[in-house]
Amino acid sequence: MPLTKLEREVLTDSMLKIQSIQTSLEQIDETKLQDGDEIQSCLRTASKSFRAALKAGLPPTKPSKR
Repeated sequence: MPLTKLEREVLTDSMLKIQSIQTSLEQIDETKLQDGDEIQSCLRTASKSFRAALKAGLPPTKPSKR
């Protein structure tokens, strides 16, 4: 089922926020962050899920005329 424009925007915005968090976490000493690996893993999983939802929610494409 295609996503609405709002749903696509929310997913895209969320993905960008996750990327920002991942970049920010790279600046923190891993020994000072409890469960850092688990947090990174969770962020990667969420990002993959959002990308999959965006890909699956694209409206059907019309065949090109050749």
